[in-house]
Amino acid sequence: MEQFLQVGVISSTHGIRGEVKVFPTTDDAARFKKLKKVFLDTGRDRMELEIQSVRFFKQFVIVKFKGIDNINDIEKYRGKSLTVPRQDAVKLEKDEYYIADLIGMDVFTDEGHFGTLKDVMETGANEVYIIDSDAHGEVLVPAIRQCILDVDVEGGKMQIRLLDGLIS
Repeated sequence: MEQFLQVGVISSTHGIRGEVKVFPTTDDAARFKKLKKVFLDTGRDRMELEIQSVRFFKQFVIVKFKGIDNINDIEKYRGKSLTVPRQDAVKLEKDEYYIADLIGMDVFTDEGHFGTLKDVMETGANEVYIIDSDAHGEVLVPAIRQCILDVDVEGGKMQIRLLDGLIS
C-alpha cells in the first residue's frame, strides 16, 4: 500500500517569483487551502515543501512554497508529483478508495481470475476501471454497485460482475 498519495502535478511555473501551476489530482482542489506542506517527488527522493500561499486559476492551483522565491529554483521540477503522507490524506467515506490502492489489484468474476486493474478513468458520472484481461484485452468496467461487488484493499483483490455488453 502506498504511503504517499499524489495530490497534484507541477505543470509549469507562474511568474518569476517561484510560484507554480499545479494540476490537482485530488477530487477536491480546495483541499490545497488546508495543506501546510507537501512532498515533492523528485524521482530520486522526496523533498518536503512548506506551502506559503494558494490561489486558484481555471483548473489549476497556483502554489507558492516558502523559501522558493525564484523561477530558476522551481523550474527543474516541472512535471513532478506533489504528494502527502497517507495519514494526512482526506478521510474516505464508505465504499471510497484511493486510486493508488486500486492500481495493480487482481480482479475476479464468478468464473475466477479475470485480470488486473491497470488504471482508473474519471468521467463526469462515475469512475471507470480499466482492467487488463488476458482473455479479453483491455476491458472498461464502470465503478457502479451493479458491477463492483467487493473491494479488498488489504488483500489486493476486487470481485466484479460483468454486465451484458462489457465484453465481446
